[in-house]
Amino acid sequence: MSPQLAFRRVAIAEAVTWALLLAGMFLKYVTETTELGVRVFGMIHGVVFISYCLTAVLVAVDQRWSRGRLLLGLAAAVPPFATVPFDRYAERRGGLGTAWRLTTSAPTGRVDRLVGWLLRNPLHGALAGVVAVGVLTGVALLVGPPAG
Repeated sequence: MSPQLAFRRVAIAEAVTWALLLAGMFLKYVTETTELGVRVFGMIHGVVFISYCLTAVLVAVDQRWSRGRLLLGLAAAVPPFATVPFDRYAERRGGLGTAWRLTTSAPTGRVDRLVGWLLRNPLHGALAGVVAVGVLTGVALLVGPPAG
């Protein structure tokens, strides 16, 4: 799977889970019928949000994004549906290639070496991704929802 396809899929998934969470919020706060949608879709959205952020960092390292582009990509996960326009922006600006650079190029630093190893060992990389999402989700559950 190319960086472009991987990033696009997770960006779209993040936007879809935003829609589901907003629907759950409508049922909870507007119709006052159930809060089940917020519980279920909130958890799903949280997991996909973390997955999107980790994917953005992975793609940013591999595709040599600037810090500004990475920060913009991460910030796009906050407002509903903004990950999809960011995906289009990154593609137009040449930030989403059709091949992973670090599977064939020599890494230049520690972070490049780590990302390159994860990409060249896809089973280990996938397992590391699942563990990272699980750990970060657990931390988010311990911290609790934002106050407000």
